[in-house]
Amino acid sequence: MPKILVFQHVAHEILGTLTPLLKQSGMRIRFVNFDRTPEEQPTIEKYHGLVVLGGWMGVYESDRYSHIKTECHLIEEALKKEIPILGICFGAQLLAHTLGSNVRRHTHKEVGWQKVQFFSSAKEDKIFSHFQKEEILFQMHGDTFDIPSNSVQLASSELCSSQAFRYGEKVYGLQFHLETDAAKIERFLNDPESREDAERFAGVSAIEAIEKDST
Repeated sequence: MPKILVFQHVAHEILGTLTPLLKQSGMRIRFVNFDRTPEEQPTIEKYHGLVVLGGWMGVYESDRYSHIKTECHLIEEALKKEIPILGICFGAQLLAHTLGSNVRRHTHKEVGWQKVQFFSSAKEDKIFSHFQKEEILFQMHGDTFDIPSNSVQLASSELCSSQAFRYGEKVYGLQFHLETDAAKIERFLNDPESREDAERFAGVSAIEAIEKDST
């Protein structure tokens, strides 16, 4: 049975809408929660895919979060082995960094349900071909990155030009949270620690707007 390895950094950052899709495809899912066990040294041996989820930290904070170097090493190994990779938010930033791009603090924080524009390249993509030219997707980030060399840019937004890219045929970086569903938003808003982190990051009014826009 195919196995997927998932790197998790925050309790509320879960696979969301991806969980039923992966299970329906017969995938076994193993989580590595670096928030709980930052010293863990997983291996991608015997895994058939890698998903790297979001988190509050920045790629440039490896001195504070030792697992960042571990993850970059494993992403690089997965790239060499041509294992499919999906990076979401912080995961996309880690992927871009590993591919040689500059990751940095953005001039704006992009928070809540926001418009994302998909390029003509997305219409030819096996995953995004059915997306509309403009979609409203969930965002929660204050960093951005350059699209890696030899990658195909798939999407952009008014506040953040680097929203999605594909590297090769099996590697994707998504700045937006495509996996977000109603259950994930509810879990995020109802978890005191997660809500406190979000309010500290984006402000109380931004979180209240998410509550309103998610109903």
